[in-house]
Amino acid sequence: MKQHISVTRDGHVATVVIDRAPHNHVNAALIHALADVLDACDADPEVRAVVLATEGRVFCGGADLTGDTPLVDEHGESETPALYRGAVRLFSARKPIVAAIQGAAVGAGLGLALVADFRVAAAEARFSANFVALGFHAGFGISLTLPRVVGVQHASLMLLTGRRVKAEEALRYGLVDQIAPLAEVRAAAQGLAAEIAANAPLAVEATRATLRADIAEAVRQRTEHERAEQDRLMQTADFREGLQAVAERRAGNFRRG
Repeated sequence: MKQHISVTRDGHVATVVIDRAPHNHVNAALIHALADVLDACDADPEVRAVVLATEGRVFCGGADLTGDTPLVDEHGESETPALYRGAVRLFSARKPIVAAIQGAAVGAGLGLALVADFRVAAAEARFSANFVALGFHAGFGISLTLPRVVGVQHASLMLLTGRRVKAEEALRYGLVDQIAPLAEVRAAAQGLAAEIAANAPLAVEATRATLRADIAEAVRQRTEHERAEQDRLMQTADFREGLQAVAERRAGNFRRG
């Protein structure tokens, strides 16, 4: 999956770009490849901040968990635990990350956006934790990371309605830190990253570590719970109905079963 990730550096800012157009879906292999890239940025003393961006109209349309059976890795393990181990690795990155959000960030795509310390978005950006519309439980640590960013009330509103939140509303929530014109989103994110990188790097990393505390371990514990709930709900008729309803672009006919 590393062929879908490119890295460039301008001064002390590394820009990491995912290109799996049109929807930039993520899977375990891509997330672990991204974690490898962030590990390399951590090891490079010339990199002081990272911009995370994607190509195309969609920032990330969610997890790529297609097929009749769960995807497996080389060890024969199902995709979800491998994906979530990758998420923990992303949250273990030591250097500040600014995400450039040009379009929809849905499901695991929202989780990916929440890995970043800051989010610069275009007015066209949309944010959605649409798990309940699928008869499913939130994953990727979102039930932990979203309330940390926007507060319990706004997170509950997003998680229990599954609604799409526009950039302006996301700015009011605190989910977005800055709105920029679509053509300038990445440059604006790079500008914010450069502002961070202009400071003493050891002090920045130490302050960030204090602010984020034990977030990687907290995400590990939360994803274990999220996965257990997902496994349970995947056995229900409501989950099967949710998948079909989303595929058919209609409201679900849920029966609590």
